Amino acid sequence: MKKTRGKLLLLAMAMQLTAWGTAYAAGPAFMHTGSRTTQPVGHYEFCQKIPQECNQRTPKQAPIELTRKLWAKIVSINNSVNSKIAPRTDMELWGKEEVWSYPNSGFGDCEDYALEKRRALMNIGVPAGDLLMTVARQPNGDGHAVLTVRTSLGEFILDNLETRVLSWTATDYTYLKRQSSQNSGAWIMINDGRSDAVASVR
Repeated sequence: MKKTRGKLLLLAMAMQLTAWGTAYAAGPAFMHTGSRTTQPVGHYEFCQKIPQECNQRTPKQAPIELTRKLWAKIVSINNSVNSKIAPRTDMELWGKEEVWSYPNSGFGDCEDYALEKRRALMNIGVPAGDLLMTVARQPNGDGHAVLTVRTSLGEFILDNLETRVLSWTATDYTYLKRQSSQNSGAWIMINDGRSDAVASVR
């Protein structure tokens, strides 16, 4: 069973590495962001528990260069976290809604996966300003959290519900708000811009 799972992960990684060429050819795709907005309550409480996670300042600068090597690391970290963390709701884990935390117990929900991926990518040198916790709405209306990675070739989504690392434009989500690229404790609005039905979040 473990060998089969390992082979599937290697196959997924190989396919994703091939997708790097597609990302390169397609050209950069960046979200349209707006003014400052409210911080999700779960993230606010997370910041109260671990202040250093939310006082990171990144100077205004171009996104990190997306090389083949970095793409391979992004794909590897996304697959690794998705495979080693078992899904559990906050109610199951904590007995209440909206608790953002690192999944150190091996269990977590969407924002916990995203936080772990952010931590892993920061550990290999990706700036905090290029790793943005992001809140979206799924097609069924449910809220969801993912990690947006800003790169020279556009913005990509790391998601516990999707094995592939996709450009944000290739996903089915409506993006609502995310961390500021210059201040990890601040959040800004997103105007998805892909549909006339999507407007700025107030």
